[in-house]
Amino acid sequence: MDFFRNHLKLKGMTVSTESGLRELMSQRKQIEGLSIGSGRSSGLLMSLTFVIRRMRLVVTCIFVAFLCAVPCGATAADGNASLYLSDEVVPWDDLGKDFVERPKPVTEVIEDAIYPENKERDRIIKEAHVTGNADLLETAPERRNIFGGNPFLGSGKIDEGFEIATGAVWQPNLIIYGEFRTAIQSFDGGFGNDAEWANRLDIFGNLYLTPTERILIGFRPLDRDGDFTGYQFNGVDKGFFETLNATINTFFFEGDFGELFPRLDPNDSRSLDYGIAFGRQPINFQDGIMINDTIDSIGISRASLFSFGANATRITGLLGLNELHRGDNIRDSRAKVVGLLTSMDYDKSTLEVDAAYVEGSSATGGDGFYAGIGDTRRISEWNSTLRVNGSWALNGPGSLAVDSGFVITSMLSRTMTYNDDIFYFDSFYGNGNYTSVARDPSVGGPLGGIGILYASAGLGDYSAPLGNQVGNGVGFASGYQAFLGGAHKAQLIYELGGRAGTRSGAESSLGFGMRYQRAFGQHSILRLDGFAAGYNDDLRPLRDDFGWGLRCEWRVKF
Repeated sequence: MDFFRNHLKLKGMTVSTESGLRELMSQRKQIEGLSIGSGRSSGLLMSLTFVIRRMRLVVTCIFVAFLCAVPCGATAADGNASLYLSDEVVPWDDLGKDFVERPKPVTEVIEDAIYPENKERDRIIKEAHVTGNADLLETAPERRNIFGGNPFLGSGKIDEGFEIATGAVWQPNLIIYGEFRTAIQSFDGGFGNDAEWANRLDIFGNLYLTPTERILIGFRPLDRDGDFTGYQFNGVDKGFFETLNATINTFFFEGDFGELFPRLDPNDSRSLDYGIAFGRQPINFQDGIMINDTIDSIGISRASLFSFGANATRITGLLGLNELHRGDNIRDSRAKVVGLLTSMDYDKSTLEVDAAYVEGSSATGGDGFYAGIGDTRRISEWNSTLRVNGSWALNGPGSLAVDSGFVITSMLSRTMTYNDDIFYFDSFYGNGNYTSVARDPSVGGPLGGIGILYASAGLGDYSAPLGNQVGNGVGFASGYQAFLGGAHKAQLIYELGGRAGTRSGAESSLGFGMRYQRAFGQHSILRLDGFAAGYNDDLRPLRDDFGWGLRCEWRVKF
């Protein structure tokens, strides 16, 4: 059934078939609720869902005092991992209601428009769920399809597929999905006001061949190289501007070598489970500080190793041949990258050790070497991520595209004991002029993850209020994320942040920002942003001492 598409576990028993559903319906009056735990307290589970970070630099002493002041909630783990009835009873009427009303990808919407019996099937399943009458399921027609036999998160008979020459069984299924973003925004970072209406459209076609193999193609038809289709309300460029783009932005295959060629290892004893991916694919490492770009590349990964004393180790080799945007967000047509990227899970932490070498053109600054280390762990009620990233220009003094320097980022946050809200305190220290291996034009600089005052909108000319390049400086962002309403469909973030130069004449700034987001239905999100900031920039005397920004964005996911 649609609302039981994920296996429902009741006292250790799995229910996924229609007969199992009928049995559950017949016992409806006897069932009061199902456990939604997994052997750990809900407070710990909610905390672990957030990427959290540790502050070890400028404000270490402040955090030690704060840790002592904030009461800690219970985090004792229940040793029994079975799914039994919990103290929190889930009403039967609430169980699975979101499954029935699941959002459908564009491909299923098209199929439903062509075949009316698909809508009739959904109506019958929903009525059976509401009334508890399992006999109605006998009258539900089979779903008809065009784009593949296994609907996204659907239920029912699994398509048999077909066997290819290598012995793999493919069950092709195409899913089309994407997101449209439109915003009216005004930004003044001390250099004058820039007001605009900007638009962005991301469209993806995901062809699943098996659960482990797929081909993904993606387009961004309304933006190109950091410019977005829309309207400029002021300045010399006032008026409508279009940056229509037919370029394929994403196009890659990924899969498992052992699953692609099962006849090479019919007994599954030769350790051929190598993950492979090739094509124009998004690459992101060290939380986007080291690499955050879409590159024509080949990657080979081996996971679930027991190397370096870890419980699980992942090792990835990367070769990038084209579409590399250097540290200044500008494409270097001659640049190539080779990297070795690892991740190791230990009992109390996850360690990431990555290194890369870029062969670049002399016009952009030449070659560069890059390295990064990240440590993610839980400290009492806090989640922590500490990262150290460095870059070295190998041909001369460096440039905006490749330069020498390092940056230390520390990110610390926790779920409050009295509700689901999040408090965070992130910071950084930079020395020299650190540059990334590769950065997409829409993502800005390496510090975008520090906070909303450092993040680019990724849409139009609304930049980061406090900037997101590193340089010689130290900075922080401290904020509170409040979830509003019982269903958490709205949230409010307010944040205080600042940065100061560690060398004479460097920029210093202090700002306050807010963000409100609210979901409407299952497809739309309203987002409101605003900030006010003060600047002290001796190197740019024409810059105003005050900056501000407001934006209203509507996002539609389909």
